[in-house]
Amino acid sequence: MRYGFTTGSCAAAAAKAAAYMLLTGREKTKITIETPKGIPYTAQILRICRKEREVSCAVEKDGGDDPDITTGALICAKVSFPQEEGREAGEAGKDLGAKAGTGRAPEQAQIVIDGGFGVGRVTKPGLDQPVGNAAINHVPREMIEREVLQVCQVLDYCGSLSVEISVPEGEHLAERTFNPRLGIVGGISILGTSGVVEPMSTQAILDTIRVELRQQRALGREDVVISPGNYGLDFLKNTYHYDLDKSVKCSNFIGLTIDMAVEEGFKRLLLAGHIGKLIKVAGGIMNTHSREGDCRMELLTAFAVKCGVAAVDAAKLLSCVTTEEAVRILDECGRRQEVMDYAMERILFYLEKRAQGKLAIESIMYANDFGALAKSKEAEEWFTLLAQEAEQQI
Repeated sequence: MRYGFTTGSCAAAAAKAAAYMLLTGREKTKITIETPKGIPYTAQILRICRKEREVSCAVEKDGGDDPDITTGALICAKVSFPQEEGREAGEAGKDLGAKAGTGRAPEQAQIVIDGGFGVGRVTKPGLDQPVGNAAINHVPREMIEREVLQVCQVLDYCGSLSVEISVPEGEHLAERTFNPRLGIVGGISILGTSGVVEPMSTQAILDTIRVELRQQRALGREDVVISPGNYGLDFLKNTYHYDLDKSVKCSNFIGLTIDMAVEEGFKRLLLAGHIGKLIKVAGGIMNTHSREGDCRMELLTAFAVKCGVAAVDAAKLLSCVTTEEAVRILDECGRRQEVMDYAMERILFYLEKRAQGKLAIESIMYANDFGALAKSKEAEEWFTLLAQEAEQQI
């Protein structure tokens, strides 16, 4: 299946091309960037508009074999000189006199990134960007800055550049996303952690999970650790020094992965995951994709009320955008551990219900800002035994 590229990659490519055309005065119809995953992306540059002090262009979003609502959308970048700076007409891509207001030339160019039309604006706390910022997440921001700086360094430009990312269809597209609920208004988010869109057909993912489980059984293992994503696996590695080669990434398919683990003959399974995924399991949701169901705040609020959290604090939970924010509220009112322990009880109830007694199940739930939030009774022992088996010490 064919990779696609994220809106973040498209924005970085468009910004790089616009910066090159602004600083050299030469048109660029194709540009290559390096994605965080290490896969190069060569983009066709569209809708080029060159002026004396600014250049804008666009890249069409290619979702590969996993198209989403942004596939085919134009991701535009406008790169411009700030009002006080610019190039003398006779310069050929050099700017040796740019100043940073300190009486000396800065070591590298200063890049200011913002969102324009069709890029959402953050209005609620708890997201990747602070309130008031354009919804351009930190990895795409880093990509844009890195690619534009690369152009500046090659051309010895040490002044300032403004980069504005826009999406002509963004406001309309955003109506079909979770952005309005998250408090992101006016457009879509510019996203991506790896820079690429990996094909995610359901059957392909399930086939991969099955293959990885069979590989573990072929090695004689009767215990298996599963996690919805890379962050959960990283948590296990960093916290418990767990060998990731022994784990299986189950994506959103927690229930089906349990079924497959039973079919393949495993005796014990441990599920480790972020509260944003596992709290859904506490409500019996075994496919944690947002389109299958999203009642995270409702469940957390119900558990909080069950544990005696005051009504005023429970109401705050319902209005949270992220589970990390909700955990912080529970922490501030002194009921975090009690609520998390009860949530873990419900998680185990539904995991064991799915396994139908054919598989012993443990679980660990964590949050980025708080680490481990709750564990089943024998989860810690799990890693101790595995470490002993490997003649390691945690």
